[in-house]
Amino acid sequence: MKKIVVLGGGISGYGSAVLAKKKGFQTFLSDAGKIAECYTKILDEWGVEWEQGGHTMERILAADEVIKSPGIPEKAPVVQALRERGIPIISEMEFAARYMGKARTICITGSNGKTTTTSLIYKIMRNAGVNVALGGNIGESFAYQVATADFDWYVLELSSFQLDGMYDFRADVAVLMNITPDHLDRYDYCFQNYVDSKMRITQNQHSRCSFVYSADDEVITAEIDKRADMRQRLLPFAAHTAVASGAGDAFLAGDEFTARVGKREVTIDTTKMQIRGLHNAYNAMAAALATLAAGVDAEQIARSIYEFSPVEHRLEPAGERDGVLWINDSKATNVDSVWYALESMTRPTVWIAGGTDKGNDYEPLKAFAREKVKALICMGLDNEKLQREFEGVVPRIISTSSLDEAMRAAKAEAVEGDVVLLSPACASFDLFKNYEQRGKLFKQWVKENA
Repeated sequence: MKKIVVLGGGISGYGSAVLAKKKGFQTFLSDAGKIAECYTKILDEWGVEWEQGGHTMERILAADEVIKSPGIPEKAPVVQALRERGIPIISEMEFAARYMGKARTICITGSNGKTTTTSLIYKIMRNAGVNVALGGNIGESFAYQVATADFDWYVLELSSFQLDGMYDFRADVAVLMNITPDHLDRYDYCFQNYVDSKMRITQNQHSRCSFVYSADDEVITAEIDKRADMRQRLLPFAAHTAVASGAGDAFLAGDEFTARVGKREVTIDTTKMQIRGLHNAYNAMAAALATLAAGVDAEQIARSIYEFSPVEHRLEPAGERDGVLWINDSKATNVDSVWYALESMTRPTVWIAGGTDKGNDYEPLKAFAREKVKALICMGLDNEKLQREFEGVVPRIISTSSLDEAMRAAKAEAVEGDVVLLSPACASFDLFKNYEQRGKLFKQWVKENA
């Protein structure tokens, strides 16, 4: 009997373990930390053996194949030990795709915008009456849904870490929003390594597949120019670059864009959308092209785009008190995400930033910061780099080391007509478990104290 070891007991891990058990493999799940009780309960129900608080290396190194959760870095000792033995390591996505039958996939990646775009595509598909599931980086575990349900389509948000563990997997519709420097600490501080990881979204695609991508992103277009073997339908979207593809495209002109795939098209007035800003026009263009490629009716696409409201933790209004608007953009964990956030600000801004720096280059933010930010509240255990970078750019810089301290400072700086923007540009791990916890605590503080 084939031995499957699952590393990591989070949402990706428990789902993979359940699917492996269902398929008759000898399954063992190991987590160096603590596994949430809700997951251990499911593992016990399925009869999966598991451990937490450390790894039993003898059992792990006896595996025929290992399914690694995306949060575990390549440099982790357990991963290094597996590599030395030549034991195959794959992602949940690669494993689950083997057993999804005739179901098809729309897969979304990018440095920014992928969660909003994924959520919008899922809403369009669901509203159109498609038997569709949401998974990957958001929603339920892809593997768990393959094990316990039967869907016709899967809409999957994929991080670069998930793509790294995918080899035979093929996206029927691949969507690449953009590629900007992020997670370089996981890619030997080499941007090309990260680019190569993102471009894996196109691997194994054939002529009946579609690739939706930003033609305004010079990194993506340069990669496409390098690849003479791309046989899939190319569906570019753009606001600045002239685009024209025989298969289809989308272009923003003024406040409107028309997305076309083959002979089918939909026109969207972005002023009628609930999600605003150039970045959300890109998200909507990508979603329209992807769902047209999947066969959804144009009228249904338009209706769903107009109905769609902001995703939690992504430029999410958290309340307005005494004329001050508070915005939760906790999901903005890199510089490019913050660029889009600052670009969309139309009021004087008190900006809360900071956390675990990932080798950030803050230069792209300085023009918007100079124009729009009246005060920068640094929130982290080490604010030195952030303070140094924005000295002389922003009139006031205040260093804080807790959420409460940061929020009180922001409240003191903000006056009627201002906006307080939590858009950290950094990971959350110095003060919080994850960006979701950071965002929820921000919203809770606003509700109780603003």
